[in-house]
Amino acid sequence: MIEYTLLADLVTELPQGIRLQRLVETIRTQFCCGAVALLRLDGDSLRPEAAAGLVREALGRRFLVAQHPRLTAILADRQPVSFDHDTTLPDPYDGLLESNIGEPLPVHDCMGVSLYVDGEQWGALTLDALTPGTFDPQARDDLARCTLMVEAAIRMTRLEQERRHLRQLPRGADVAHPVANDTDELLGRSRVMQLLLAEIDVVAAADLPVLLTGETGVGKDLCARRLHYRSARADAPLIHVNCAALPESLAESELFGHIKGAFSGAESGRAGRVEAASGGTLFLDEVGELPLTVQAKLLRTLQNGEIQRLGEDKPRHVDVRIIAATNRQLQERVREGQFRADLYHRLSVYPIPIPPLRERDNDVLLLAGFFLEQNRARLGIRSLRLSAAAEQMILRYPWPGNVRELEHVLSRAALKAVSFGARRDTIVTLDTDLLDLSVTPVAPVTAAVAVTDTSMESTGSTWLSLRQQVENCQRQAIRTALEQHHQNWAAAARVLELDPSNLHKLARKLGLKP
Repeated sequence: MIEYTLLADLVTELPQGIRLQRLVETIRTQFCCGAVALLRLDGDSLRPEAAAGLVREALGRRFLVAQHPRLTAILADRQPVSFDHDTTLPDPYDGLLESNIGEPLPVHDCMGVSLYVDGEQWGALTLDALTPGTFDPQARDDLARCTLMVEAAIRMTRLEQERRHLRQLPRGADVAHPVANDTDELLGRSRVMQLLLAEIDVVAAADLPVLLTGETGVGKDLCARRLHYRSARADAPLIHVNCAALPESLAESELFGHIKGAFSGAESGRAGRVEAASGGTLFLDEVGELPLTVQAKLLRTLQNGEIQRLGEDKPRHVDVRIIAATNRQLQERVREGQFRADLYHRLSVYPIPIPPLRERDNDVLLLAGFFLEQNRARLGIRSLRLSAAAEQMILRYPWPGNVRELEHVLSRAALKAVSFGARRDTIVTLDTDLLDLSVTPVAPVTAAVAVTDTSMESTGSTWLSLRQQVENCQRQAIRTALEQHHQNWAAAARVLELDPSNLHKLARKLGLKP
């Protein structure tokens, strides 16, 4: 009996993440179905916590309940609900079962039950099959009997997570504050991401300045949000400042405010971003772009908790936690005299490097699922999925633009599919040609040079000299940076950590500019 199998797991100590996965695999075996998913209710969406029989990217999807009538019906009833093969209601897993990677067939039978933990609705358990008649009245009765065991397994997992969280917190940390829903969550089940999330949760309670480092597009803003909403300041403001977008002439006023008459056009006094964040968190994105004059005033805030509005003599006290982020090497900026050494050490009390997407194993598929579901809902498509070849391409591609590049690639591919005539009421499959990716981005440039290099033609060799290979890499890096920043040369120079004038000179040397 399934109840005995589930009970055996309840009394066994299992590693994190294993208990719920064993749960769905056991249910899938006992009910002889194609797929089982355990979905947690998060605001107005359901998010998979564990799944068996679904493609890997399905775990990254977030199903907006209002857009999925089957899920709405399951959540509205305390008893198991089933849907026959001839129902007209679309299934959220159409095309996502592992067995139909090659052929995106729709799900034929579906059954689910809402789950409650400690008297509150927790989510739902769904079972899907490709064979009509899989879920008969006896199957519904069996699911009703094992629902209590499923809810007990969820409760046990939650207690284990809470115990781990309490052990990780610094002694004396405040744990009574609410944790906001992860609307902009950090998706990832790879080891490096799990270590990162655990580190963020520990540091969040310590109220120290944090410096987030990493490449463009890795999600530093999401890390800052998690730090804030897992801290004792979660109920206070989180103020986001893009330092690169601040005009140098207005940066001081924007950050620290000004009084009436402080400069031409200042017809009234105004509080700055630092003062607005008092009691909460100030997130300084691209902090390496701050002018030196502003850096000195920011240092005073970190040292003494004081600010001074432009044109005002009397300092004001602020209680603000500062989280900074940069994709540049601030140590090099310090050596170049472009960033204050004392401010760097104040900001980097606790540095947290964010791993690039290429170091996160199969997390790219979770993220792909998240973006595919977003685009499915945005475009009104019944189902949006990846072909097997497209999935492999996504796994092999190095993603120099990280998560942001992945998001843009999938959004473009979905739009292309619709514009090329894909019907929105069918299962739309994105293949490699729609992704418009090259698994070896340097290859096209190398081939072009090999054809035009006369010295190579004379010798018959296809080997490029070291200089030529370096130049090819430089061309590709510049092209990628420009593409990611919509041909904005100044932004590309910041990403490549080059002076804009030097970037233009190098581009002309490489034949990228006239």
